[in-house]
Amino acid sequence: MNDLSYEQLQQRVKDLEKQNRLLQKKLERSESNRQQLEDSHEIQSKLLNRIIQGLEQSRAEAEARSHELQEAFNNLQMMQATLIEYEKMSALGVLVAGIAHEINNPVNFIHGNIYYACAYVQNLVDMLSLYQKTYPEPDEQIQAKLEELEIEFVVNDLLRLLISIRNGSDRISDIVLGLRTFSRLDEAEYKKANLHDGLDSTLMLLQHRLKAHGDFPGITVIKHYGKLPSIPCFAGQLNQVFMNILVNAIDAIEERYIRQISDKNQYNPGWIKIDTSIVDTKWVRIAIADNGLGMSEQTRQKIFNPFFTTKPVGKGTGLGMAISYQIIIEKHGGKLDCFTQVAQGTEFVIHIPLSR
Repeated sequence: MNDLSYEQLQQRVKDLEKQNRLLQKKLERSESNRQQLEDSHEIQSKLLNRIIQGLEQSRAEAEARSHELQEAFNNLQMMQATLIEYEKMSALGVLVAGIAHEINNPVNFIHGNIYYACAYVQNLVDMLSLYQKTYPEPDEQIQAKLEELEIEFVVNDLLRLLISIRNGSDRISDIVLGLRTFSRLDEAEYKKANLHDGLDSTLMLLQHRLKAHGDFPGITVIKHYGKLPSIPCFAGQLNQVFMNILVNAIDAIEERYIRQISDKNQYNPGWIKIDTSIVDTKWVRIAIADNGLGMSEQTRQKIFNPFFTTKPVGKGTGLGMAISYQIIIEKHGGKLDCFTQVAQGTEFVIHIPLSR
């Protein structure tokens, strides 16, 4: 390395100092830029976090609003379906009440006169017997007519016919009374009613499905009615609940019969048991049990949901039990429970308060 002069060394020092100052300024500017970048990054991070929080809050609000809209839509569907079902039941009630009213007048005429007819015929038969005892030897013309008419057979058969007509008249009167009891148009308001009358009228309307028909052996109804007072209720709506439960029980028993016959298993006769009682002096308990197919736990948990049905399309709307639940819980302040087991049957238990 060549030796430098003093002046050159000073100049070199100055140059180095100048470069150092420049580097120091650049370093300061870099530090300032770095700080600005850090500040800017922090601001941007805060801003980004705010945006993310806003988006999350908006998403939560949108999900909540969507849930509310879905719930409102479901409620609207339920209300619409319920109104339609109520309208159908109301129309059915009007139709049933109208039919009962129209049938009632001629039935009363027949029902009232058949007893007089039986008495008159019995009087004529007694008079004929008295004539036969008084005149045991009629002339040839009368004797020939008696033999031609087979008078003994006619008398015996006529009495049997009148008894059959009277029984049929009694049956029609019971049916008309059952129709009027089931429709309950005169009891649409909340007032005291006899629940046993409602159960019996519902069973009467379902008699055609309970009887044996074709290969189906029929269903036995076992009633254990306790001593129940008349209770305040919407009687017509409770009859609708009884109808829904009993129809489901009949369907389950018929389905079990079809499956067992198709599998060539021995069929156990179908039965429906109805028990009524007072519980804790506060509740009326109505239990309706059957030995039908029963349900799985997954199905049981859904049976009161609107539009849920296990029946094929066109046979079930999925509203019967949902409306029944609404009638018992909301309209009467009661309880409706379901106990079931696959292949063992189902029991619905209704509790209605004695007073509200």
